[in-house]
Amino acid sequence: MSGPRVLGFDGVTVRYQPGSVPVLTGVTFALGQAERAALVGLNGSGKTTLLLAAVGLVGHDGLIEVDGLQVGRRTAAEVRRRTGFLFNAPEDQILFPQVIEDVAFGPMRQGEPRDAAYRGAAEMLDRMGVSGLARHPVQHLSHGQKQRVALAGALVNQPPLLLLDEPTSSLDPPGRRALARVLDGFGAAMLVATHDLEFAGRFCRRFLVLDAGRIAYDGPDRLAAERLLGS
Repeated sequence: MSGPRVLGFDGVTVRYQPGSVPVLTGVTFALGQAERAALVGLNGSGKTTLLLAAVGLVGHDGLIEVDGLQVGRRTAAEVRRRTGFLFNAPEDQILFPQVIEDVAFGPMRQGEPRDAAYRGAAEMLDRMGVSGLARHPVQHLSHGQKQRVALAGALVNQPPLLLLDEPTSSLDPPGRRALARVLDGFGAAMLVATHDLEFAGRFCRRFLVLDAGRIAYDGPDRLAAERLLGS
């Protein structure tokens, strides 16, 4: 970890039902400012659950901190304000029928005047390489375009932490390379849950391997992560 921690897990355990088998068990790690880590593991290893726990969307035992805030019911709204979250399905987070409206919603919800919010949204869409889509109906976008719009919405408030859940799903190789270049240009700390180690290796220098809800490896060696995954 480099610098003050932006995300910290200390002995975190998650169960979806009391007394059930834990989905995460004793997970401990931290991310520093602008640090980028890939969160990898087989299906069912707990990657999505870990991301959801980080923003208080599932309950947990242990301590989770985001940008100095302990994650809990009272802090959940502020934690989410400081976090950009990209769901696996971008449709789950695009709320408005027109692209520019959706991306501008976050700044407006934080009290930014409409004109300033729309300018910021347009600038972020340009940075995502989809400025031409600003006035398009969301329903007419491809999956890859929706993903960039959703990412623009997650980043427009310049959060210190970005959590991405399988961002390359349904993207072709050129789309994956383009997304990696876009992400490489941002200074937020990032935790990227992915099966695509080639993609993650383009901008991540740290790999966390989840195995049955536990951290099995945490380090810079992509090949070590691949061996643990049987790749």
